[in-house]
Amino acid sequence: MNRLGSLVQRLQQALEVPGLLLPTAGVRVFGAEETVAEELFRFEPDGVAVTSCHALRAAMLDDAVFLSARSVGCVAAAVSLGFEDMNREDPLEGPREYTEIMRRNSGDPESFRPPSPREFSDGTVYAFREAGKKEYALFGEEDSGRYASRAVAVRALSGMLAIQPPATRGVFYFSPGFDDLELDPDVVVLSVRPVELCRLIQGYQYLTGERVEASVGGLRAGCSDLVVRPYLTGTINFSPFCLGARLIARFEGDRMGLGIPGPLFETLVRGVEASRTGFPFPQYPGAVH
Repeated sequence: MNRLGSLVQRLQQALEVPGLLLPTAGVRVFGAEETVAEELFRFEPDGVAVTSCHALRAAMLDDAVFLSARSVGCVAAAVSLGFEDMNREDPLEGPREYTEIMRRNSGDPESFRPPSPREFSDGTVYAFREAGKKEYALFGEEDSGRYASRAVAVRALSGMLAIQPPATRGVFYFSPGFDDLELDPDVVVLSVRPVELCRLIQGYQYLTGERVEASVGGLRAGCSDLVVRPYLTGTINFSPFCLGARLIARFEGDRMGLGIPGPLFETLVRGVEASRTGFPFPQYPGAVH
């Protein structure tokens, strides 16, 4: 069992609810100049590229996924994770999971031109009606778009942290049971119910006294909010997930995402262990299924 697996096991034991599952993914971000172990490339998707949300979900289901500029399936995630320049005007090559939904619903799949990173970054994709780009709809002719106008979209985008200029070679998503290599995650992402989120924050505060201040949006949760924000700021963040996480990765309705910088995860675990008698989690309504 790797170090992440040991910590997750300790956390589950400290919560004292037999059979309780805390779906968890470790995320390791490799900078452009870093060496990536050859073994990791065998976990790269072959064919249609997959989204960051989908990769998180797979890792939580005891799988592993390596994403690069070639295999990341969401253009927004390619920007957020630092694979592509946000101002790139050409579409990314090859089929991408997110924009393939647009293609199928465009009415003319053969001539569909996927949106570029710049169009994701300047509000065009998210306010496609105002931009006159009806082919970027995800849900047919009645689709409202994600924001009321490009100006609103740009305001929302300004709060979504991204690794820009691009400086990432690869991002590896792995389960607590991944034993092929000993990797320390840069970020740990958990899928939790509100009752579990409450207890984990209590444990973290027990040792630190630090408040957890969430920065929440309705898009880019699986890349910007839960991975990039903790990675860049060194602080915990949580999110109700996003459109892609719900409809593509299929995270359940009672789940939220919790992103924790790798170095803080052990502190959180130790805090939950040490505060066990002060916060009797098994007595919380809903704690026991």
